[in-house]
Formats: sequence, C-alpha cells, structure tokens
Amino acid sequence: MNNEIKKCIEILLVEDNPADVLLMEEALHDAGSCNSLHVVNDGEEAMAFLRGQGAYAAAPRPDLVMLDLNLPKKDGREVLKEIKEDSSLMYIPVIIISTSQSEEDVINSYRLHANCFISKPVDLNKFIEIVQAIDGFWFSVARLPSTLWHG
Repeated sequence: MNNEIKKCIEILLVEDNPADVLLMEEALHDAGSCNSLHVVNDGEEAMAFLRGQGAYAAAPRPDLVMLDLNLPKKDGREVLKEIKEDSSLMYIPVIIISTSQSEEDVINSYRLHANCFISKPVDLNKFIEIVQAIDGFWFSVARLPSTLWHG
C-alpha cells in the first residue's frame, strides 16, 4: 500500500483552443488533482509567464509545462526551444500535447528536449484517460526538479 502524499504542483498549460482547456481542467478535476493549472493562449504569453514578465510578474514558477505545438504569435516548437536553451527554465519538464500525428513533429520535439509527446485523441473518454495518466505519472510517480529553480 502506498502511503505517500501526492504533492500539489504548478502547471502551465499553453493551449489556444478553449474547448481543450476546458477538457483539461475537467479531466484534472475528475482525477482528484490538487494542482494549480495556469493557462496562457499563445507562445509569447507562455514565455512572459515563465520569465515573470509584464502581467505575469507575480506568476508562480511552474513545475511542469503542457505545451501545444500549433499556437498563435510564437508556435510551440519555438517555445520549447527557448525553454530548453534558457538556463533558468531548462529543467522544467515539458509535455507536448498536440493534435499532430506527424512523426516529424515527434522527432523534432524530442530533438528539442521535450520530456514527453502525447497526441491528443479526438475521443473524449480517451482524452480524459490520457490526462489522468499524466496526473498519475507526472504528479504522483515522477520526481520533479523544482528545487533546482525554486531554491
């Protein structure tokens, strides 16, 4: 029996589709997640949030980023590259969650040091299963390196 207490973490969801944002919020809620979900709608906002700039000056440093690839202003590939090249952000795990089924997108995401690539399913129940699997692994099993940038 596992008696460990689940740690609540800060999640940044970078997603421009309001329906996908709502699904993510509901799936995390249904999974019993105590995590704080912060949402931005484009790549420029994502980088401002991560760097604590402008309207995001008081934003918490996320423990995990869930990143769509196809975003307005600055796409997810550019955001991933910037995160992984910035010494103050590079240790934040980044999960790519995209409608893309392209093998090239998968390969390029890992080349840019994504920690995981997930293709968004069209089926609602499968989407919920995937979010619950993310919750179970990244928030309960995996040890996140938050002390590297919080301490």
